[in-house]
This record gives sequence, structure tokens and C-alpha cells, in this order.
Amino acid sequence: MDQRNLGNQGLVVSELGLGCMGMSEFYGTTDEDESVATIHRAIELGITFLDTADMYGPFTNEKLVGKAIAGRRERVVLATKFGNVRGEDGSFLGVSGRPDYVREACDASLSRLGVDHVDLYYQHRVDPQTPIEETVGAMKELVEAGKVRYLGLSEAGPETIRRAHAVHPISALQSEYSLFTREVEDEILPTVRELGVGFVPFSPLGRGFLTGRWSSVEDMPENDTRSARFPRFAKENFKKNLELADRVRQVAGEKGVTPGQLALAWLLAQGEDIVPIPGTKRREYLEENAGAADVALTEEDLRRIEQAIPRGSAAGERYDEAQMRAVNR
Repeated sequence: MDQRNLGNQGLVVSELGLGCMGMSEFYGTTDEDESVATIHRAIELGITFLDTADMYGPFTNEKLVGKAIAGRRERVVLATKFGNVRGEDGSFLGVSGRPDYVREACDASLSRLGVDHVDLYYQHRVDPQTPIEETVGAMKELVEAGKVRYLGLSEAGPETIRRAHAVHPISALQSEYSLFTREVEDEILPTVRELGVGFVPFSPLGRGFLTGRWSSVEDMPENDTRSARFPRFAKENFKKNLELADRVRQVAGEKGVTPGQLALAWLLAQGEDIVPIPGTKRREYLEENAGAADVALTEEDLRRIEQAIPRGSAAGERYDEAQMRAVNR
């Protein structure tokens, strides 16, 4: 697996990462043993950039990742996040970027992960009640204390990114980006590239649509919450989005790769500063995703992909109205 730089501060990661959220929550039933085996297999394949957050589970995903990397810490680049506040019962309690909360959240994450430092620490969502300068100031203190090596933001808007970067260099911005979701191309990507900030796309497979594995909503995993949480999975949008995914499947077939590999290869081709973090909880899908690193796309391939799924063609917003208000602040 090739390596890529995130930012200009020295953070080097595998060109594909692994999103660990679904191993603990949201995407159907979980299997801790298979999840741990998936992380171990990722490390064997050279996918060493692992992404988690305190809210996943809540709190259990960090413990799972910590268990998986025990004895392997020096082989991984570990990223986690704070800011989406949840109760022990799973309730969502809002967003916080208060300095005292930043410090408390970091110590709690380190304890659950069983490590003495995190390589990349993100603010998961921007707190509109706390100036970003105060939040990043507290994050900077964590760097100075040796608890965190590099700083990141998630779903932040251009002006917030600039203000944060002025307090302490931001190495990575994490936001949704895929063939289904390309709004970051307008202002976000130009901003981070101007500042020398790396970009980490989450949901690079359109939350599963772009894998080509579904033919109807009934094909989705048991206890999966996507249809309830994301408008693109609502009945009125599902069929149209499947049609788009079928077009990707056709181009992938002509190329001799899977639809997911094509979608990930397209992202990798958007710039050397982009590191997608497809999520999976099974080794078979991890190995398929890893194959995207070996897919070389020609200019004609990129033209065909653009023709098959033009920007803005996905049906439905990526979040509901309330969640959309919390992004790009």
C-alpha cells in the first residue's frame, strides 16, 4: 500500500484507511471477533490508517479498536474524534467544543484505546456556541502535552477551517465525498488545498450504494439504521440511487473491477492529498476495497464515470434537515 501525506506537518498514512464505525453501531448486527480480525487483516495489507470516534457505540468502538491494536500500536496511525456528545444510554446530547470538554474527551479516549497518544485528533462537529479558536487552542495544548500528534476537523466550513488553521496547523479535514456527494469540490477542497490541509473522505462508497450489492431495500442488513437516518435510503429515493449505482457497476464491469473498487479508485485519482476511509466489518470486503489501490484509471475511464454518474445526480440530501444544519459550519 502506497503512502500519502496529510497536511504539511509530517503526518504520513496509507493511501486507503479503514473506517471502524460500523463495527460497533448503525450498520446492522456486529461481530467483535470478525471486526478485530478485519483490523488485523488491514494491517497485514498495509492499511494502517484507522478511524474511530468516541461517539461510536457509544464509546465501545474505541475499546474494540484498542483491543485490536494491542501489540501492534507502532504499526498503525490512529485517528479518533470528539465533539458529538452522547450519554451512556446512547442518547445524543448535542455538540461541544468547550476547552474543558476537549481535555476530558481526549483523556477518556486514550483510556478506552489503551494508548498514551492519538496520532490524529479531530473535532467531529463544530460547536456553534464555542469560538473555534478556543476549541483548537485546547487541542493545541494536547499536542504540547504529547497526547495528540496532529489535529483535524470534520465537516467544517471554509471560514472555520481558516480560523482554526491560524491557531494551530490543521493536518486533515474529514468530510463526506464520493461519486454520490461532491459538494466539497466547490469551496472546501480549494480551501484545504490553499492551506496545505489533507482531505479524508468518509462514506466514500455512498454508505454502501456504490458497492453494487443491493437490488432493493430488503437486501440491506438486519437492524440497519440507514433507511431511517439518511434521505437517500428513503423509499422514494432508493430506486433512483440504485439506478445510478447500476451505471457504476456497468463501467466497473468493462474495466474488470468491482463497483466499489472503481468508486474508490476515482477518489484516489482526485489528488494525492486525498485519503478515503471506506468502512467495513468483514475481511472479504476489506480485501476487495484494498484492491482499489491497484486500479489505474485513464482519462477515458474518468470521462466514462462522469458520464455515468454526473455530479448532483444522487436523489435526496445526504442528511436530514437538522443534521444538514450541523455541517459546514
